[in-house]
Amino acid sequence: MRASVAICTHNRGKDTMQAIESLLRGDMELSTYEVLVVDNCSTDHTKALFESMNFPTHVRYIFESQLGLSYARNRAIQEARGEFIMFLDDDALASTSWIREVVKIFDRDPEIGCVGGRILPIWEGGKPDWIPDDFLSMYSILDFSSETVEMKEPHIPFGANVSFRKSIFKEIQPFRTDLGRIGKNLLSGEESDLIGRVRAKYKIYYNPYAAVEHKISKSRLNRRWLLRRVYWQGISDAVQHQKNTGGLFKHLLIIILACIYIIVSMTNVKKVTKGLAKIYYRNGSIVGSFRKSKGMNV
Repeated sequence: MRASVAICTHNRGKDTMQAIESLLRGDMELSTYEVLVVDNCSTDHTKALFESMNFPTHVRYIFESQLGLSYARNRAIQEARGEFIMFLDDDALASTSWIREVVKIFDRDPEIGCVGGRILPIWEGGKPDWIPDDFLSMYSILDFSSETVEMKEPHIPFGANVSFRKSIFKEIQPFRTDLGRIGKNLLSGEESDLIGRVRAKYKIYYNPYAAVEHKISKSRLNRRWLLRRVYWQGISDAVQHQKNTGGLFKHLLIIILACIYIIVSMTNVKKVTKGLAKIYYRNGSIVGSFRKSKGMNV
């Protein structure tokens, strides 16, 4: 079997079914891939909805009782039968050629350990004007190149559309379980950590034709969500890189400068958002440098 596509989900039953259906509309032969739906402690109707859909037998439902996205992803790696393990977010839709385009890149070179692709947004209600372009990555939007290229450090694929050669996990540990979403928190960093370790031994490639669409719900299209997301990014970076409080004064200085920037930019919504984001990120970095509790589910 060429590929195992994993959809890890938590309380997004309807979106998950739509993600599966997008895969089944693809142009790969059914016998060449499987779909693993890893239900990470959902309390909604995900399982019942899955059972009602009468999907083909190569679409499997797996329940992972340990809450946490990294636990779900690692379970998918364990269960996968394909040469490649492909991750698709539960609120994403795969293009018809997605699986084929990813497999094509892996087949180029056995030294390619990870492949990512373009992630296009589906804005629910339209993209708000106040979101600075610098922060579109917070919504898992990626348009890295119009050509297939190797992604050099520090560039990485995003988790909504990332795939790995399964054999690399014989020598490389999978996702860190002290990073990644747990329930409703926005902890991240598990993808960049793993890809960084993969990059030490293998090549990372990007194929723009291996594209998916990513739904961005209205609940995320407000400044409160974005600032919360940036705050958790600060925590994630501090935990991932084991930063300590030695940079506390640097963080405080940047916060002060950001406050001044906000005051002089009061009439520009995007600039004010950027300034607030710097403050929230630095606050998160300070909190993350003090926290060592596994998962930090707060």
